[in-house]
Amino acid sequence: MSRKVFLQSLGCDKNLVDAERMLGFLSERGYVLTDDESEADAIIVNTCCFIADAKEESIQTLIDLGRYKETGSLKVLIATGCLAQRYAEEIRTELPEVDAVLGTAEFDRIADVLEDAFAGTGKKSVEAPERLIGEGERILSTGGHYAYLKIAEGCDKCCTYCIIPKIRGHYRSVPMELLLKEAGSLAARGVKELILVAQETTLYGTDLYGEKRLPELLKKLCAIEGLEWIRILYCYPEEITEELIETIAAEPKICHYLDLPIQHSEDAVLKRMGRKTDRESIERTIGRLRERIPDIVLRTTLITGFPGETEADVEGLKAFVKKTEFERLGVFPFSAEEGTAAEKMEGQIPQEEKERRRDMIMELQQEISAGFGERRVGRVLPCIVEGRLTEEEEPILVCRSYMDAPDVDGYVFVRTDADLMSGTMVNVRITESMEYDLLGELV
Repeated sequence: MSRKVFLQSLGCDKNLVDAERMLGFLSERGYVLTDDESEADAIIVNTCCFIADAKEESIQTLIDLGRYKETGSLKVLIATGCLAQRYAEEIRTELPEVDAVLGTAEFDRIADVLEDAFAGTGKKSVEAPERLIGEGERILSTGGHYAYLKIAEGCDKCCTYCIIPKIRGHYRSVPMELLLKEAGSLAARGVKELILVAQETTLYGTDLYGEKRLPELLKKLCAIEGLEWIRILYCYPEEITEELIETIAAEPKICHYLDLPIQHSEDAVLKRMGRKTDRESIERTIGRLRERIPDIVLRTTLITGFPGETEADVEGLKAFVKKTEFERLGVFPFSAEEGTAAEKMEGQIPQEEKERRRDMIMELQQEISAGFGERRVGRVLPCIVEGRLTEEEEPILVCRSYMDAPDVDGYVFVRTDADLMSGTMVNVRITESMEYDLLGELV
């Protein structure tokens, strides 16, 4: 009888790509994939530990799913991903229900490790994160109409608050020919929207080709038949070139949407964060983007309560948010991660105060988001169908516009009897705006 495997992926979309590849490797080796953890012979948890909350969630998930050894069919529990890479020894000693640990640069060995674990010889150590796993047929977990394309692994930025370089290794671009092959395969399987991800997408190619090659990659992806939208995430503003801006403006398939993880606006805070930019440069880049691409939607993330952040810094950040009016914005209180430079910095701020500052910024952003939504009323937006709300009295389609990345942004809800499959591209006239979502009608 074939053994059944359940895989739970936590954390970011880069981690999700690794999980989908693991599912592909396991399927090729004859394992049966199940979405019911209670009937699984093996459970794999692809963990995250980017911030404290993610670490706690990963540990608790391992503990909770490990209980199926007593109440279900579970024989083997495996920890993979970032928590496994960073805390392999601690998992070995403190979570005895875990039978094997697999690091971030060796998940292509998942089938072998699983077989060893069934034989009682599970692997409990990890290797340095230096390898690049750029190939492997994926089993998509996103519904099939959109997929993430991880174009690089690791990071060389070494921001003082971030542990990723120690977990994921140095920056390693996936060769362009492999990316084009994978993108073509995804399009042939029905993927309409391709979302480019990496720890930083803007530096793609610098290690392999000696220069930034993201514009070239984008142009070649746009030539792939079947793809309709190409979305770019994780673009550091200091690395955005005129060539990249022109490529986004000129290629119809590229969504006029860009994710800029700036983290803060004030120079003193940016310097302590180890960021290679300043407020003037950030504002100049945003101005160039909006001037050349007037309908572009910009998303960013901010950190409040970074060590040494003063009330003046907070007021400066508030003024920046008001002035810049990001269409999409998220705020996180600073999390002092073990092993980072920021963990030991002077001027640590109490958690309650960090959260108070976050809440102030989010209140500002709610007003900005409401105004942005109201200005969309009456416009016709191209959208992709995500699914349907079946519990409503009236049938409602759930859609996303080019302005909305999956799982992080809002939706466009459409009342209609039309029987449309997920992945269908439609035009929607916006009739009403809510705080973060829109209502509309099919055109």
